[in-house]
Amino acid sequence: SSSLPEYFVVPSSLADQDLKLYSYSFIGRRMPLWSWNHPNGSALVRMANIKDVLQQRRIDQRICNAITRSHPLRSDVYKSDLDKSLPNIQEIQAAHIKLKQLCVNEPFEETEEKWLSSLENTHWLEYIR
Repeated sequence: SSSLPEYFVVPSSLADQDLKLYSYSFIGRRMPLWSWNHPNGSALVRMANIKDVLQQRRIDQRICNAITRSHPLRSDVYKSDLDKSLPNIQEIQAAHIKLKQLCVNEPFEETEEKWLSSLENTHWLEYIR
């Protein structure tokens, strides 16, 4: 994938041939990417969706098992589908534009109640939370 870094962390239990084979299953060939880790062993791994729904469970399980085996405490993987729970970049940009317009065009002192509801309607605070 041209959008992944040149080097990235791979669980030692995943063989190179497995990675090459699995990479074709991910949208944009975006393999799971180990993005962050904590001294207690917690890690943040990002990955694209798997194209083939029939293969999704098998590949997902294989990769999650490899991540679990790499964890110092062998903790289970917690998965969260961020596509469903987070705004996309266009929504964030639109909220930021609305916030900027609100801050420039609406004097706070004159219309406090209206200004606060307008702030809420931008969704900016929800997104940055």
